Amino acid sequence: MKYYISRKIKSDFDKAVTKVTEELKKEGFGVLTQINVQETLKKKLDVDFRKYLILGACNPEFAYRALQAEDKIGTMLPCNVILEEKKNGYVEVSAIDPKASMQAVESETLGMIASEIQHKLTKVLNQL
Repeated sequence: MKYYISRKIKSDFDKAVTKVTEELKKEGFGVLTQINVQETLKKKLDVDFRKYLILGACNPEFAYRALQAEDKIGTMLPCNVILEEKKNGYVEVSAIDPKASMQAVESETLGMIASEIQHKLTKVLNQL
């Protein structure tokens, strides 16, 4: 099973970040963190790397339900969504597949929550 869901879009990188953030918001997700991998690698290792941004997205309702079902599930939160610059003006947007990541946790309740989150993240990607 793939551990992520993904979609390539024709877009400027910064516009893609804005669009992804907007679509996440429509599905109840906020972006808690942003990690600019390109800048971090340049600063820490002095290497050049393509534009690559990790968004730590969280849907508070689902996070709360998951934490009630399994108190250590915070080790798997938030849901990471990445944007990577590709060739010819494309950006690939990928998100964790929560169903795949939750297979490690033996909980029927978490499995149902993961399915709902997977549906929402897939909807976000389809709206891009």
